[in-house]
Amino acid sequence: MARKAQKAFSMSKYLKKYSWHIAFYIFVFALSTVVDVFIPILTANAVEDVTLKRYNGAIYNFLFVLGLSVMQYLLMSLLNFLYNRYGMRMIGDMSLDCVAQTFKINSRSYSSHNSGAFMERVARDPERVVGELSSFVNMISSIVSTFVIVIYVFILNYIIGLCVVGTILIALIVDTIRLKKFDKNLKSTNTAREEFVSIVNETIKSEKDIKTSGLEDKLKKVVDERTKKNMKEHYNLYNTNQVLRTVRSALQEVMIFATLILGIVLMEKGLVTIAIFMVIYSYRGSIKSFSSFIGFLSESMSTIKNSLGRIRELFEDDEFEMEKFGNVHLENVAGKIEFKNVAFKYKEYEFKKDKKGKKVAKTLKSETPVLENVNFVIEPNTTVAFVGKSGSGKSTILSLISKMLEADGGEVLIDGVDIKKLDKDTLRRSISLVNQFPYIFDMSIKENLLLAKEDATDEEIERAIKDSYLNEFIDTLPNGINTVVGESGVKLSGGQRQRLAIARALLRQTSIIIFDESTSSLDNFAQEHIKKCIDNLKGKSTIVIVAHRLSTIRNVDNIFFLEDGKIVDEGSFNELFRKNKEFKNMFTVENLQEELDA
Repeated sequence: MARKAQKAFSMSKYLKKYSWHIAFYIFVFALSTVVDVFIPILTANAVEDVTLKRYNGAIYNFLFVLGLSVMQYLLMSLLNFLYNRYGMRMIGDMSLDCVAQTFKINSRSYSSHNSGAFMERVARDPERVVGELSSFVNMISSIVSTFVIVIYVFILNYIIGLCVVGTILIALIVDTIRLKKFDKNLKSTNTAREEFVSIVNETIKSEKDIKTSGLEDKLKKVVDERTKKNMKEHYNLYNTNQVLRTVRSALQEVMIFATLILGIVLMEKGLVTIAIFMVIYSYRGSIKSFSSFIGFLSESMSTIKNSLGRIRELFEDDEFEMEKFGNVHLENVAGKIEFKNVAFKYKEYEFKKDKKGKKVAKTLKSETPVLENVNFVIEPNTTVAFVGKSGSGKSTILSLISKMLEADGGEVLIDGVDIKKLDKDTLRRSISLVNQFPYIFDMSIKENLLLAKEDATDEEIERAIKDSYLNEFIDTLPNGINTVVGESGVKLSGGQRQRLAIARALLRQTSIIIFDESTSSLDNFAQEHIKKCIDNLKGKSTIVIVAHRLSTIRNVDNIFFLEDGKIVDEGSFNELFRKNKEFKNMFTVENLQEELDA
């Protein structure tokens, strides 16, 4: 059975969903445009009636103008209501789909892009697209209304009509040059903003580390550099844009006043009435804005195209590579894990792009071997650990088991099936990961737990809390389990965050539970709690641990000792302590350090 093709992003999906609302928005705007056209005409007629002493006609015309003006305010209020209600819904739908898509992107892509690349595409680009679509409709309506005005001026006097057309053509030439420069600078501006958003996000999240490590000045310098780059790119984009807009507006202003002077000359010769002159005078702003509308229209199209292109990159498996799954479904996973001649390398690629910015070639820049010819078997419901120096490949093995990464060679098997052939449901339902810094959401403790299993009963939640040794801590809180823990669990200690993450894993009741350096940053008291949590799980699931502190894995069934990406020894804690000198030295140094710390 073939894998399902990656579903591409399509704007038509959202346009179709809100088609009636969009159609109504366009209708209301068209009606508003018609009102805009008639107000100056009726005003000019009223002025002419006053000049010719037709006072009743003047009063009626002014009353019509008043009625149309009130109607215009009501129509604009309705337009704002429609945009705020349904435009924001469309933005929300697009952002939600983008968030869902980011879950499908593989870990390599996350590690090769900064957070700003995702945040801008998820949060800002949908807003840009919908906002510019609204502007697009506005510009189209304005262009149509101004075109009607130009025709009307032609009918009134073809000489003045030719002057108006000349004004528009000159402005369009300048705008064509402006838009080419705008489109060229927009991409580099977006990239600079991504880098700026990323460093600001990292700075806010790492506030404590920055303060306690005395990094304020250094980080301030980095932020300053990113800020200046962002400002420079924005300056290049908008300054160039504004200079050419100013040139265009100045030329238009000269042409408009020349047209008005011509109108006065023609009025003196009796070829133009005061009413015609008033119409030209009243419409001078619309005539001046005609080329601006076309320029803004092209600018909106460029922004929409750029933002949609950036969003599509999330869906196209090119800039951001997708996770790939097979079609084999296992209803009940026992939890047996096997590596057969597994190899893995971290690779860095260079990409060539075409003129549109799309990747057309991919070449390998460098590669770093991490694992080589790794073989082992973990039986179901056993507890094993991987130990070794930093860089020996421990965490990479865990990432391969959870399919956060894919092996470059050999096979990773779950219950005898190649992990590449297993479907997403089997893998996600069967494996839980508790890492060194688990992410705790800005919700209550209970809501964080329900993320793992939304239909969990109170009894299941209570059991998970007890087995993870969270109950004593929760009992001290005024709001108990309903206490909100803050963004990233900032109101919790490191050990409490770890135990909450373990409680989430317990609620899921997966066949395989992975602990990646879960006690490395904890004090001895918190470490002992985590050790008890893990001991409670023995025999219930397959437990795989990467341990920084060897004292936490004394009771595991088997330990794999790694050096330079290879398993060089294995056995129980006592066996390795007796026969492996390097392992014994690591344990001795650890205990000596703990005594010194004490």
